[in-house]
Formats: sequence, structure tokens, C-alpha cells
Amino acid sequence: MQLSERQLAVLRRVVEEFVGTGQPVGSKTLVERSDLRVSPSTVRAELAELENLGLLTHPHTSAGRVPTERGYRYYADELLGRLEPQPPAFPLDLTSTSNEVESALQATTEMLSQVTRLLALVSAPPLESATVRHVEVLLLQPNVAMVVVITSSGGVSKRIFSTPESIDTGLVLWAAEYLNESAVGLQLGTRTLRRRFDDPGLRPREREFLALLRPAFAELEHEEQRLFVGGAAGLLGELRQDELEACRRALQLLERRAAALEVIGRSLHSTRTFVRVGGELEDPALSDVALVGAGYGLRTRTLGSVSLLGPVRMDYEKAIRSVRSAAFELSRFVEGVFEDN
Repeated sequence: MQLSERQLAVLRRVVEEFVGTGQPVGSKTLVERSDLRVSPSTVRAELAELENLGLLTHPHTSAGRVPTERGYRYYADELLGRLEPQPPAFPLDLTSTSNEVESALQATTEMLSQVTRLLALVSAPPLESATVRHVEVLLLQPNVAMVVVITSSGGVSKRIFSTPESIDTGLVLWAAEYLNESAVGLQLGTRTLRRRFDDPGLRPREREFLALLRPAFAELEHEEQRLFVGGAAGLLGELRQDELEACRRALQLLERRAAALEVIGRSLHSTRTFVRVGGELEDPALSDVALVGAGYGLRTRTLGSVSLLGPVRMDYEKAIRSVRSAAFELSRFVEGVFEDN
């Protein structure tokens, strides 16, 4: 569908006015509140044509128009088609997170929800992307020890184990030194990491002790991918009565993190910004909401996404600008944490 320049201007003004006020938009309002240099009768004709095209509709109690789902889609596509190469600045400072991915993701979620008053969803990097950052092996009692494994994505695994005999303190110190020298920087679940536990150059006693520590690493490999969610209270406080139920259904879906990650994953392609409106989300619980997002990651691979969910009547321009900027900042951050390979 190709609109004329004037039709596109009218559609844009209707969407923006309706998003701002929540009230149907009439021709008189458009002429008074916009820079459209045409008569109300010309605007009425364009409104009628946009309604014939399925981009606008009007409540039976009002002569004003409101956007349809198709109208929002066209408006969002037009915004996506004229994005600046570089996203604008975003009030997100990740320098204080000390390379802790979990802290960075939480900070991004909180800032996005504050800036937009929408529900912010930030997915963590997949576990196969995480690397071992640090290992602690501690002797708690003569025959009880603990191993702590910390990953680059902020994951932590702790395992306490006991043995029939006393544990050699020197063996504990050796294991901590060996694993920090040979395992740090390796990705979870890789053969290279597994070989560190079965190195033929190790003595049998050392391999036996490492076998006791190994479940802490395996536990991290099978953790579910995390999703950070923020801003539910702010979102619900901003909605009209007829939008509350739709967003409550969406929040119920998001309580099942796996389902939410699947919805986002279907929309995510590389780091490009995306908009999904209503039925495009392919879930009945999301039929009356919209999702705006962008991927973040390294030059060679996408690690996760930054998204905003809210009513179909949302400020798409602000949402697109915010997720692009936040994803850009996160990408800069993870470049210092994950290896680009």
C-alpha cells in the first residue's frame, strides 16, 4: 500500500494525537493542532480514504477516527524506514556495573521502564554464550568443601560436598589455582572445558577431586535463560480502563518466562529494531498489545534483546528510540565481557 505524502501526514497526526489523548480524532482537531495547511473538508476526505484502506476506523458514537491495528503497523513501518544510522543518547550508565552482566541487564530494565512507562523486557545472553569468570574452592570442615563458579553472564553455582576422609588442604588450594588458570574464559558446555577435568597429565588423585567439583559447572549449563522484567506498576498506572485487561493478560503470560522468551525470539532477527502489533505476536494473550524491541550483542552474533511491551496505543516513536539506544549501550558493554568468535 502506497500512501500519498498528505495521506501519510494525516495518518501520522491521527496516530500521534490518539496516542496522546486517547480520544477519537476529528478533522477540525487535526487542522487546529497540526501543521496541515489544508481545509477541514480536505482532511475529512483524506480521513475517509484512510478508513476505506483499513488504516483508520471510527467509534459509532463519534465522528472522530482512531487507528486500526493495520494503521499502527503502517505508522510503525514508516518510523522504522527513516531511522538515523546512530541511535540517540540514552540515560544509561553501565560503567558502575563492574562488568557484571546481571547488574547491567537489571539497570537497563529499570531505566527503560522509567523513561517510557511501558513494561521493559531484557533477555540475558543464552547460557552457551557464558564463560567461566572465576572459581572458588573452599574447605568448610575437615571433610566438607564448597565450590563456587561465577560466569560472565552473572550466573553463580554453589555446591557443597563431603568425603569419608579428611580433605587435603593442599588439594583444595591446587584445585582453585588449576581451575582459575585453565577454565576461566572457556564457554560452558564445550569440549574444551570438559577436557580440563580429564587432562591425562593430571594425577589420579587430582582427577578424582575435580570430579567432585564438576557438577557445579554442569548445573550452570542447564539453567534456563533469564528474562529481566520491570515497570509493571508504571504501565498499569498509565492505561485507560479498556486497555487494562489486555495488559493483565500479557502480564500473566510473562509470568511463564519460557513463553515470553519464545514470543520475543520469534520477533528477533539479528540486532535490527522490530515492532510487532497485536495479532502479529501469534498469541491470543497478546492480541491487544504491541512489542517493540531490538537485539544487542557482538559484531558476529546476537546475545539477547531489549523490548518494550504495552498497549497498541503506545508512543511508538519513543519506544523505538529507547530500545535502539538501550540495545546500543548494552552491545558496547558486552563487547568487554564476551569474546567475539
